[in-house]
Amino acid sequence: MPLDARALGPHHVGEYEVLAKIAEGGMGAVYKARHPGTGQLVAIKVLPPTTAKNPVLMRRFEQEYRAAAAIDHPNIVRALDFCGNCQNPFLVMEFVDGESLGAKVDRDGPMTEEQAIRIIAQVCQGLHKAHKLKMVHRDVKPDNILLTADGVAKLTDLGLVKDAENELNLTKTGRGLGTPNYMAPEQFRDAKNADVRCDIYSLGATLYTLLTAETPFGKVGPLDCWMRKQRNDLPAARELNPAVSERVSWAIQRAMSGDAAKRPGSCKEFVEDLTGVSIRPSSYGSEPPPHDSVPATDLWYLVYRDEEGETHTVKGTTDAIRKALKEGLLGDASNVRAGRSKTGQFLVLSSYPEFRDLVIAPAPMPSTSTPVGQAMRQTPVPRTSTPLTPPPGGHRRSDPEAVEYHPTPRPVNHYDPTEDYRPVGGSTTIRPLIPVALAPVMEEDTRKRVDWLFWGGVLVVALATAIAAVFLPQLIKF
Repeated sequence: MPLDARALGPHHVGEYEVLAKIAEGGMGAVYKARHPGTGQLVAIKVLPPTTAKNPVLMRRFEQEYRAAAAIDHPNIVRALDFCGNCQNPFLVMEFVDGESLGAKVDRDGPMTEEQAIRIIAQVCQGLHKAHKLKMVHRDVKPDNILLTADGVAKLTDLGLVKDAENELNLTKTGRGLGTPNYMAPEQFRDAKNADVRCDIYSLGATLYTLLTAETPFGKVGPLDCWMRKQRNDLPAARELNPAVSERVSWAIQRAMSGDAAKRPGSCKEFVEDLTGVSIRPSSYGSEPPPHDSVPATDLWYLVYRDEEGETHTVKGTTDAIRKALKEGLLGDASNVRAGRSKTGQFLVLSSYPEFRDLVIAPAPMPSTSTPVGQAMRQTPVPRTSTPLTPPPGGHRRSDPEAVEYHPTPRPVNHYDPTEDYRPVGGSTTIRPLIPVALAPVMEEDTRKRVDWLFWGGVLVVALATAIAAVFLPQLIKF
């Protein structure tokens, strides 16, 4: 018997007893439920029979379960059970007693920098695990991050995840997918080939919202949003909230570069940008740590060439060297090499988060011709919170590269109704694929023909006017 979401009495989804409805939308509903045997609280996303008839949506629904079940991490909402062949297909997830970051910012306004970075660092840890498994989330945003009462952040909603190991070809090449205000500009054009740097962009946009309480790029249409993203046309977070430090404001701008090559290449690098401190593996296996991996003092050795081409080696603290670089005392910073010991390996300054902000600047997207008629599926920006309690027991981190953060003193194509729908965030409100024309390109020859036709028309009108001015008075006399 189909589940009646409108009834007030208790129900069962599979073997789970439904306790309350958390959210409801066009694609179904999310319920708080309990397992009768263990008493475990869970959140269950239930699809109505009409949605279950769409094969693409069902495959996405199953992919969401597979991805969430594969990523065992305390900062990712876990998937526990799935039923796809019943009348009302459902997905069982861990219940998170909290609220979305979107709802929290809407209620409380901007977060402090320390709080926001602590939350984003947790999300980075979860995403790092997903990226190690060759998964790209493709829809990181405040509404898809839940925060528990004790401050644990959990990334949820893996409905758009791209799994390179189990590619289901649910996204067509050249088609956009995601939430416009938070997705990378290249994801508008081709979500199928989205990579780690797309998630990094969304992390930067999410942090922007946490620190400013503003949605990046504001309330603009998808096409205008895409064009502004390409140009990096966005006020710095520090301009909207002076309490944001210069480093964090720069780190957000770099992560949101229109040019993907200028963004951090990993979650670890993004957190290093935010803190200005190198994140070192907590374990080196059976090998001892490198001799210069953990310096006893804050001391750097730099190699540079003066104007006459003579090589010099200098040493100093982080602050002293940063000051010298800003004042140009060491010449072109891109030519300076640094190391922790006088005989150690010397690397370019961009290799070190302590100096990276002095040599890497955010950059707009490189100029390229964009095909006409790109279609982009838009998930709504308005935020709805979805309360979904951390699992009992602790989590052991065994990945030596895991992100660790310790705080220191946000022309139209034809619409295909079978293509892409899904619940957004905790709300099950859906939006269809929104066809959008992106950056129409007029060929040079076509432009020249238009120009000739235009000026030819102007010349004909001018001649006709002159002839009329000469002969019209004579005709009037007759």
